[in-house]
Amino acid sequence: MSIGFLLTSLLVVASPGTGVLYTVSMGLSRGARASMVAAAGCTLGIVPHLAIAILGAALAFQANAFAFQLLKYCGASYLLYMAWNTWRDRSTFEPDQQVAAKSSYKIVMSAIALNLLNPKLPIFFLAFLPQFIAKNDSHMFVRLLELSAIFMLMTLLVFALYGVFASSMRAYVLGRSQVTTWLRRAFALGFVGLSLKLIL
Repeated sequence: MSIGFLLTSLLVVASPGTGVLYTVSMGLSRGARASMVAAAGCTLGIVPHLAIAILGAALAFQANAFAFQLLKYCGASYLLYMAWNTWRDRSTFEPDQQVAAKSSYKIVMSAIALNLLNPKLPIFFLAFLPQFIAKNDSHMFVRLLELSAIFMLMTLLVFALYGVFASSMRAYVLGRSQVTTWLRRAFALGFVGLSLKLIL
């Protein structure tokens, strides 16, 4: 595991997306506990995607070295794609009033479905995880499992922090689009920088 992996994972996890917006929505509408439940659900929702990515990466590495390079450029391209979408996103951290009465079970199931139905996740993980493993690593499968576990832990912690922070900042965050606009611009520029680093 490298510092590069930790920093890149942190940027990916912390970048405002559907999971973050849902967790923050729970924090704003129902408080800290609901946001932590949502964070757990979002984390569970990425498990199938990680499993698909691990299997696909292992098969690709065993095929030939060209697949490794292909994944590298796919990863760089996807980071640019994420930067573009992040920059263009105009949604705000506004709570969904209809979920205020949801039980913890329903919050978890909604969060899991949110990530399970996201077609971008398996493509992202397939392109992302192999960037931090040597193509001649004899323990590649184990390394992929380790990186996946670390990524999931970071997802849980960061999402929980987002939600708890949102629950304590309701009066300031609600309806203030400028806050999320500047956050998204910073993340978008970060994705561009990471993409250039991968290409070079």
